[in-house]
Amino acid sequence: MSQIGAPRGRTCSRSPRSRTLRSVATLTSAVLAVTVLAGCSSGEDADEAQAAAQDNAPAARDEVADGGTVRWAIDALPTTLNSFQADADGATSRIAAAVLPSLYTLDERGRPQRNADYLESAQVVETEPRQVVLYKLNQQAVWSDGREIGAPDFVAQWRALSGRDTAYWTARNSGYERIEKIERGKDDLEVRVTFAKPYADWKSLFTPLYPKQVMGSPNSFNDGARTTLKATAGPFLLKSIDHKGGGVTLTRNPRWWGQAAKLDSIVLSAVPRSERAAALAAGKLDLAEIDRSTAERISLALRDARAGRNGAQAALAHGPGSGITPSKALKSWALAHGSDEKAAGVRAARTKNQQAIAQYAAAQDTLAAYVVRKSLEPAYTQLSLNGESGPLADERVRRAVARAINRQELAESVLKPLGLPARPPGSHLALAGQAAYADSSDALGDQDTKEARALLADAGWVPGGAAQKPAGTKAGSEAEQKAKAEKGAGGSTDSKKKAADTASDEGLYIVGDDKPGDRRAAPAPVIGAGGPENGTNTLAPASAAARQSAALLARAQALDTGTGAGARAGGAHSAAKPDQGMAGAYAPRGTAAPVTAPDAARALGKDGKALSLRFVLPSGPGSESLRSVGDRIVRMLDAVGIRTEVTKVSDDSFFKDHVASGDYDLALYSWPASAFPATDARPIFAKPEPASDGSLLVEQNYSRVGTDRIDQLFDQAAGTLDEEEARELVRQADARIWAAAGSIPLYQRPQLVAAKADLVNAGAWGLAGPRFQDIGFKKPETSKGAERNR
Repeated sequence: MSQIGAPRGRTCSRSPRSRTLRSVATLTSAVLAVTVLAGCSSGEDADEAQAAAQDNAPAARDEVADGGTVRWAIDALPTTLNSFQADADGATSRIAAAVLPSLYTLDERGRPQRNADYLESAQVVETEPRQVVLYKLNQQAVWSDGREIGAPDFVAQWRALSGRDTAYWTARNSGYERIEKIERGKDDLEVRVTFAKPYADWKSLFTPLYPKQVMGSPNSFNDGARTTLKATAGPFLLKSIDHKGGGVTLTRNPRWWGQAAKLDSIVLSAVPRSERAAALAAGKLDLAEIDRSTAERISLALRDARAGRNGAQAALAHGPGSGITPSKALKSWALAHGSDEKAAGVRAARTKNQQAIAQYAAAQDTLAAYVVRKSLEPAYTQLSLNGESGPLADERVRRAVARAINRQELAESVLKPLGLPARPPGSHLALAGQAAYADSSDALGDQDTKEARALLADAGWVPGGAAQKPAGTKAGSEAEQKAKAEKGAGGSTDSKKKAADTASDEGLYIVGDDKPGDRRAAPAPVIGAGGPENGTNTLAPASAAARQSAALLARAQALDTGTGAGARAGGAHSAAKPDQGMAGAYAPRGTAAPVTAPDAARALGKDGKALSLRFVLPSGPGSESLRSVGDRIVRMLDAVGIRTEVTKVSDDSFFKDHVASGDYDLALYSWPASAFPATDARPIFAKPEPASDGSLLVEQNYSRVGTDRIDQLFDQAAGTLDEEEARELVRQADARIWAAAGSIPLYQRPQLVAAKADLVNAGAWGLAGPRFQDIGFKKPETSKGAERNR
């Protein structure tokens, strides 16, 4: 399965027991909202970095037939229907979006837009002495039990999520804890929300909005809403959850006051990603997110259909029957018509092959009824560098890793074959196409082999360093003599004990080990020892490291204080920042790689230890693309002398047992995106804090890298009501995040959706979300023509 995200909440790094607080849905869902409102130094970035277009077969409502059922794949049945509980997932979010109020929804550029079905207006009406937001609700908006949506529902949700009553098992209280009071206006359809302190992301609140019957008591919140909803208020109703059959049925809401849903019902079918190709081939689904291999299978079926080949012909062209030549068929026939045991075996094999051909032919005929709709998912895949301990605790080593990686090559390897834009993300806090997108990656710099090697050498990691003794170690020391004596005395017994205590090497490959064929099989990297960067230059003197540090900080601080080329007019230099003095990402101008050409291919070491990083990857059947990207990264790091130990683990344990617990050096996973940066991105990049028991509280910052200044910038962005200022502060935070090199965005994830060809207003929505009432099947051309003639 592809890895996206992780549990939210505070996590104690490397703790024997999990200290993760109840949190928002796991990152396998898009419930987690990472920021997409980073500021721009100019308007050019947003214009140049256009989002991939939506691909959802848009159609006017009068072109959509009334009625029908769409069978829509989900990964699994939801464990809860409460979006604010820790185990909420993608299925929870999809149901909530269809049956509950969303006061704001995201448009095609990921910007929050007022939902007129629920809100007539919402605006900040006072800023002094307190921020006050006045909501005016749609007068027709009612819950499924007939009660109007109003102030009591807002009050109940605030009290449940404010964090003041610990009896509520909430996943988060972001924003709700800032509310001082909620009052009824002239009637229940006017709601006045007063904040104790300014809150920029107030539009993120009350979406989804649950009825007071759910939020009104801890019991109904904690337990009742896990399996049922006492009232809903969307274009669809929650009719049933079939745990045995694995489906959730949503039906048209007869009390819905907006444009009526085109479909009679939506059935959310629990089909794991690994089984979707078979489910589609059997015609059991109408809409499903798919992987690349399934998309290619559907595209092949469509090409066959357009070429006039049916399934049986396709099976002979490229399916199970494609390897049967006339001579092989004749030989097989002759053997099958013999009378010995060999003939019986041949007949069984022929029967099995014929069945496979028939199954493939039927599947291709069925798949030809689908199309693949594609865009870029609102999420990016990143390389996370665990900076808690080991070599990556040194920011110079982290930056060296970042400078060794060709992000453009990685993005192209994933997205170019799919015909999607392959530009690496320039921000941790925004995606291409967002109105406030800004590329701040130059705070760290592009791929540069020389710079990577210089940074490693400055940190003390040099060719041959693994064979050198630490400074101060004397030859023939007492410890050394003792070790030799122990080895000589108990070698046999100790070696057996060591073998028994050592973890299995299954799934582990140490890059740099000389394994037959491994290096020959790998394609030549774009960078590396054989490239033009090699030379016999020496390492810059120690004084250059200080200039190197200043270069990076100057770039980040220029964005932070308004003193650089991208600063606002009239900006002035400010005092030194709390994180001043960080080592830089850039070697001083003119510093050459400090190794000779033969040394460049050698693994690096320091004080007798080799530079080796543990690279953890998921091993599941849906993670092939992630592992392929991992292989490319391994080769890029190997080219600058960094060894990697690649460990493949089960999908189930990847996050819980490795990423969240800090048991890794390098890992690939993704973060989803939304429109509220100061609120949602802060815990992901917050500076870890030591706990009373000596462990580390990391919230969602699984790289365990952060600074006080980054935290300050997020807090300032959350506390200003000036949208432009908030975006600028978030952009400054992003530059600092790049400079810290705890995570490296690589590419925006592809979004591939299989849809029945006549299904419209559904598919790859990109940054936006579905409008459920518009989804349906296109009217037949004859019907449409007849209607137009009326």
